[in-house]
Amino acid sequence: MNDFSQAILDSSNLKFVLDSLHIGIIVHTPKRIITFFNKEAEKITGYSRKEVLNKDCHEVFKAPFCGGKCLFCNDTPVLLGDVLEYPLNIVTKNGSIRQVEMAVSPINDYSNEFKGVVASFRDVTDSFNLSLKAEAITSFAGIIGKDKIMQDIFRQIQDVAMYNYPVHVAGDTGTGKERVAYAIHDISSYGSGLFVPVNCGAIPEGIVESELFGHVKGAFSGAVRERKGRFELAHKGTLFLDEVAELPLKIQVKLLRFLQEGTFEKVGGEKKVSVDVRIISATNKNLKEEVKSGRFREDLFYRLNVIPIILPSLKEHKSDIPLLSAHFLKEAKHETRTTVPKLADKAIDILLDYHWPGNIRELKNAIQFAIVRAHGKTILPTHLPLEIIKNKDISMDITNQEPVPEIKHFTGKLDTESVKAALTKTGGNKSKAAIVLGVGRATLYRFLADNQDIKDYANQI
Repeated sequence: MNDFSQAILDSSNLKFVLDSLHIGIIVHTPKRIITFFNKEAEKITGYSRKEVLNKDCHEVFKAPFCGGKCLFCNDTPVLLGDVLEYPLNIVTKNGSIRQVEMAVSPINDYSNEFKGVVASFRDVTDSFNLSLKAEAITSFAGIIGKDKIMQDIFRQIQDVAMYNYPVHVAGDTGTGKERVAYAIHDISSYGSGLFVPVNCGAIPEGIVESELFGHVKGAFSGAVRERKGRFELAHKGTLFLDEVAELPLKIQVKLLRFLQEGTFEKVGGEKKVSVDVRIISATNKNLKEEVKSGRFREDLFYRLNVIPIILPSLKEHKSDIPLLSAHFLKEAKHETRTTVPKLADKAIDILLDYHWPGNIRELKNAIQFAIVRAHGKTILPTHLPLEIIKNKDISMDITNQEPVPEIKHFTGKLDTESVKAALTKTGGNKSKAAIVLGVGRATLYRFLADNQDIKDYANQI
C-alpha cells in the first residue's frame, strides 16, 4: 500500500463510515494493487477482503469486472481527469451475473499527483428485474419502449451481453438492429473498445475482403502500404456485420474460418492475425431461406446464429409510438437547441393508425418532417408527411368518425372496468372505444400500454 493511500484510510472512523455505505468501494494504486475493499463490495462480488487486499485487481476479478472497460489493463495506466460512470455486468465469485452501475474517480494528493483510484459501484440487478417484471422501464441502453414485446427485448440484451457468443439480430428495415447491437456492446466487457459497424451490402464485392481483413503492401495494384481491416480496428471491441446476407460466398468462407480459429490472414499476407472481437450480425432477410437457396453457407449460419434476437416491427408495439415520438422531439430539441413543437392528440391518433412499413426509422423521419412544417407551433395532422395523412385508413375527418354503438358514455379518469366495457361493446375497436370513453386514442393507447391484461383482452376480442 502506498503512503498516500495508507494516509487516507488510516482513520478507523473513515473505515467504519465506508463499511456502512450501501455501495461497494474499491481503492487501488496506479499499479492496480487493491488497498481497500468495503463490506458492500464483499457482498456484491462474493469475494472477502482477505482474498483481494494487496493483490492485483485483474488477478482477482478478471473480465468483465476488470476487462474491456478497465483503464488499467496496460503497465502504463490511463490517468483519469474526471469521474467516469458506466453500466457493467459482472460475474461474482459463485458465478452469478449481476448488473452494476460503476463510477471510477482518481485519487490525487495535495500536489495533484495521481496516487490511485477509487471505484464505487452499486448492484442494480434486482431493481432492474423488478422493473422489467412490472413493465415499468421505458428505456434501456438507449432503446425506447414500454410495450411488453420490447421489455422482452431488454431482457434478451441484458442476458446476452455477458457472454462473448455470436449474436444475430433479425428484423425488418428500420426496426433498430444497429441500436440493439450497440446496446449489447455498450453494457458488455467490450464496451470500452470500438463499436465498428459494417454495412456488408454497401461494400463493392472487389474490395470487401480488404475492407474486412485488411491487406499488406503490394497485395494488389494500388496497395502502396499495409492497411488494417475492420476486424483489426474492432480489436477489444465489437464488429457489427449489418446486412450479413450480402457477403459473397468467398468472404463467408473466410469469416467462418475466423469464427472457428480466431485468426485470419490479410489480403496478400501469409502471417496469421489474431484479434479479440465480439461479432454481432444482422439482416432483414430470412437467413434460413438464404441457406436453402444456396446464397448463404449453412455452417456459417449456425456459427452466427448462436443467440438470435428477433426485433418486432413497429406495428407490433404501436403503444410505444407516443413514447418514441416524445423521445424524437427531445432529441430534436437537444440537437437544434431551439424550441420544438408538441404533438397534438389528433396527430398522435393518426400516427397510431398508420401501418409504418418503414418502422421506427420512418417514424423518426416523420417527426423531423413535422417539426420543420410546424414552425415551432403544435404539430397538427396537416404537418405530417403526405404518405401518412393520405392513407385510406385515416383519410376521413377526425371529427367525423363513423357512428359508434349507443352505449353508456364513460368520462373522467380511465379505469379497468370502464375500458373493458367500452372495448366489449365496440368489439375491440380501439378508435370507437376511445370515443365512447370520451378520450383521444392516444390516451387510450397509453392506458393499454400500462395495463397489459386489458391490452391482451382487447386483442383477443
